[in-house]
Amino acid sequence: MALLSQETFDFVLSNELKRARRSQNFVTVALIQPNDREPEATARQIADLVSRELRETDLLASAGGVVSLVLLDADRQSATRVIDRVMARLEHYQFTGPLHIEVGAACCPADGVDADTLKRVAMEGRTGLTRRPPAIGNSSGSG
Repeated sequence: MALLSQETFDFVLSNELKRARRSQNFVTVALIQPNDREPEATARQIADLVSRELRETDLLASAGGVVSLVLLDADRQSATRVIDRVMARLEHYQFTGPLHIEVGAACCPADGVDADTLKRVAMEGRTGLTRRPPAIGNSSGSG
């Protein structure tokens, strides 16, 4: 799956929202934001991992340290399953250092019908996952 520029992503999202309204379909926008020292590089790394969980028809962009997804024909329930898979992949990935990742999503038409509203709702509704590298030499279990 190709990583789109933010400009291309926004253009296609706008067109897909119009199509969804005409055909009475769902579109979900999800935003994933890493909070670490190198957000741009980490966001690109996350985008690469996320791309493995998306369909070819979905949209993916990374800009400004934020990974943006559009899940086409995905209502809230379908989008939640995809986001759960994405978060599970991120949770099990060995990042190089401590990392806090926030994700939020908004569904058209339930949360809004335009791109700006959906992005705002997704940003306001973010929840977090904190990833820390495994401790070396630490064992879990009683001796």
